[in-house]
Amino acid sequence: MLDKEEDRGGVKMKKKRYGRVFLGLMIAFGFMLTACRNETPEESTSEDGSEVEAGMETDGMYSIDDFNNIKTPMGEAIEGGVLNFGLVSDTSFEGTLNYNFYQGNPDAQVLQFFDEGFLSWDENFVYGQDGAATYEISEDGRTFTFTIRDHVNWHDGEPVTARDWAFAYEVIGDPDYDGVRFGADFLNVVGMEEYHKGEADEIAGIQILNDKQLEIEFIRTTPSILTGGIWTYPLAYHIFGEMEVAEMSASNEIRQNPVGFGPFKVETIVPGESVTYVRNDDYWRGRPNLDGVTLRVISPATVIQELRTGGVDLVSSFPIDQFPENEALSNLEWLGIVDRAYSYIGFKLGYWDSELGQNVMDPDAKMADVNLRQAMWQAVDNQLVGERFYHGLRWEASGLIAPSHKAFYNPDLERPPYDPELAKQLLDEAGYTVNESTGYRETPDGEPLVINFYHMSGDDVQEAVARYYAQAWEDIGLQINLELVEFNSFYDQVGEDHPDIDVYAAAWTVGINVDPTNLYGPITPFNYSRFVSDENTRLLELGVSEAAFDLDYRYDIYNEWQQYMLEQAPVFPTHYRANVTPVNNRVLNYGVGDGTGLYWYDVALTQEETLAAE
Repeated sequence: MLDKEEDRGGVKMKKKRYGRVFLGLMIAFGFMLTACRNETPEESTSEDGSEVEAGMETDGMYSIDDFNNIKTPMGEAIEGGVLNFGLVSDTSFEGTLNYNFYQGNPDAQVLQFFDEGFLSWDENFVYGQDGAATYEISEDGRTFTFTIRDHVNWHDGEPVTARDWAFAYEVIGDPDYDGVRFGADFLNVVGMEEYHKGEADEIAGIQILNDKQLEIEFIRTTPSILTGGIWTYPLAYHIFGEMEVAEMSASNEIRQNPVGFGPFKVETIVPGESVTYVRNDDYWRGRPNLDGVTLRVISPATVIQELRTGGVDLVSSFPIDQFPENEALSNLEWLGIVDRAYSYIGFKLGYWDSELGQNVMDPDAKMADVNLRQAMWQAVDNQLVGERFYHGLRWEASGLIAPSHKAFYNPDLERPPYDPELAKQLLDEAGYTVNESTGYRETPDGEPLVINFYHMSGDDVQEAVARYYAQAWEDIGLQINLELVEFNSFYDQVGEDHPDIDVYAAAWTVGINVDPTNLYGPITPFNYSRFVSDENTRLLELGVSEAAFDLDYRYDIYNEWQQYMLEQAPVFPTHYRANVTPVNNRVLNYGVGDGTGLYWYDVALTQEETLAAE
């Protein structure tokens, strides 16, 4: 909910006629690139002989349609009070507390209380006019003029300026930038490529008009610009302006003393464990209702105890497998939405060339054979996993665009059926024959084949799903070495192309731009499989072409792209997911999802003391 914003106004255009056409074609959805935890299942025996958790039932299915997304009011708001927030994780948060540098979802959970972007968006993911900045668009759709509202100040009292916004673009475009944000959207800014290569000292397409106004000129107008194609997070120039770019992400100004302009200010940080926030009385929207927020990392194993006793009022993510046994807790209301996320299995096919700034395919990669990848997909029953471990609140994914993006989601894409026998046949025909002495398949060259499968560690359910996948692949004759790795180390190793990783299980929390380029394009570090092809690039470029302003055309292109990716299988989607959120009954003015019209500064409490279950 509240880390996203609703559009309450129209788009102010210099030419109204063009504005109506342009805005009408902007109803699109997408990916904002925050890596997320792939929470998963436990063991026993299923009907097909695979291992699942004893006690899990095949009935008792739930539907996301059974949930509301806004908390029912239960009482009157008191003055102030402190909200207790649980960051559910089996590991500490990394602590890169700046939107320009963070990578993992745990850090995003910390950031949401004290910082935010300039622009809001509506339920269709189109940038609106009720954020900290407004904008106008030139007649040709290529130049945007942004105006920062009065009284938008950093927590140290300094005004947030156009220089701060331009500075964020300069830092992310700098060759020494060590984050993961640089990509196609930034290269669409006039002069960014020359700046990034060190051929220019300034970004020609970014002009600071005055303290409050910034102008950005894009090379081409695309249907993604108004749905995630603008970087909206400023970087405080008065704090970082004299700092070397390569030193920023590890600095105390990001790790220990972060500053934002959101509704709460960071008071104290216990690195990786907890954050205490106090109200920002100078917040530009108005004085927040709460006195503050206390965020603590809590284990998935203890989350129910914390919720039952009122130790936490809200949590970042709730382990779905624990919902059926606890849905009747008297002190909670359960909210739910279709999450902007999907889980997937990825295959390492190359590496990231940091000097060239691009992904490179390795023809000799262990997983280079598409037949091997397709067979591994056919060997796993993702529908069974969703039903047995998640009671229907995760379900088998059809493609690489989530159902939260309604205008582009297609449930009818052709994907390999679950069929272990066909998987065995495919491997046989591709030359991966079984060595009778070992019982495992060898490469077509007759060499031993050991596949290293990396999966995040976590609760018993999560680790059991990893074991399920490993066992399913063993059942078709593949020798699997399963490695369970905690969240932060996992994404570090996957992102850095650890040489031992052949296959990995991960997930994406997706944002507001449906364009998949920033996840699967040739120059994005988030393309962890390192898959690159002319056809992939061609289809991605068509998805943001002038023709793609026609939504039917764009829908068809993204269907074609998804079908191509399903056939090539550099990754394969496993599950879409419901986001089910328990909320303590003392909480008011809270909702989940986009378009609720509720923000963190709206949240209030009905009583000072925590509310425990009866």
